[in-house]
Amino acid sequence: MEQNSQIPIFGDLETEIQNAQDFSKKEDLTITFETKLSEKYLQTISNRSKDISFLHFVSVSMLEKRLCNGALIVYKEDEIVGHIFVHKHMLGKHPVFERCTLWVKNDYRKYHLGLLLMHELTIRFKEDYLVSIAKPPIVHMYNEFLGMGHVTLSQLSAEMIDTLEQIGKLRDEERYKYYVNARFYKIIKRKSIT
Repeated sequence: MEQNSQIPIFGDLETEIQNAQDFSKKEDLTITFETKLSEKYLQTISNRSKDISFLHFVSVSMLEKRLCNGALIVYKEDEIVGHIFVHKHMLGKHPVFERCTLWVKNDYRKYHLGLLLMHELTIRFKEDYLVSIAKPPIVHMYNEFLGMGHVTLSQLSAEMIDTLEQIGKLRDEERYKYYVNARFYKIIKRKSIT
């Protein structure tokens, strides 16, 4: 696996998660699962998504909607230094949860806080259909490290493609990759959702 100059080579998942937790504790970072945030925090996150090219713009109202499903927020005192949100979509009558709006402040990126946030949500939603649609290669590496399966659009049913298009999640596979958890991967392989 190629190493990003700012990201150390991975050990095993358990060790990397423990290292990220130890770093968080040492730096007095607090990670909480939130379903509500102040207008000030929501505006900051929304503005950030406008300014950072790899994040899709999310308005305050979109963030509020996503918060209904939850978000993991990393705080350093009263400053948000990391976050990941959960966005709920419907595929027919089945909910599909998307890990989205992942961001970690530059000063903390080489300590796998993004991996820790993705891991926590992967565990929290392991009994559900979980998807990650991302552009940055580090997110792809994290998804693979977490055991998520990479799927191409050609592997998806026409119903799934139509749904992705309707919800605005049909992406260019040259730049974006789709990853799904084990439960969702089995369904995709059968090309049906029951």
